[in-house]
Amino acid sequence: MDDLRPEVACVGAVVHDERGRLLLIRRGHDPSAGLWSVPGGRVERGESEADAVVRETAEETGLAVHPVRVLGRVRIDGDGVVFTVTDWLCTVAGSGRQPVAGDDADDATFVDAAGLAALELAPGVLTALSGWGVLPS
Repeated sequence: MDDLRPEVACVGAVVHDERGRLLLIRRGHDPSAGLWSVPGGRVERGESEADAVVRETAEETGLAVHPVRVLGRVRIDGDGVVFTVTDWLCTVAGSGRQPVAGDDADDATFVDAAGLAALELAPGVLTALSGWGVLPS
């Protein structure tokens, strides 16, 4: 049977710093509250995905990013909806800037491979990042 739940368009930002570390946020709200994921959120009405990924990353981390290309899409079950997330590879504007948690994020940081292994990630994050070849150094 087809899934008849409404779809909610969302974006995610896959961002590495100059050291190859990956930008992650600890989610402040469901889905996956308290777990770590890439920054992102809903695409607002009339907004392009590229504009949404720039806005969401700035709101959640204080960092300005430039979208480069789409890496892939994931579907996340929500409460009565399905979140369809388009994940974008992005670069940080400027160097040496550190993320500061804001908006829906309880924390924000860049992590290396060891740091990533120590975090409790939202479901599917590690699989998607691995499949797209964008895990941190």
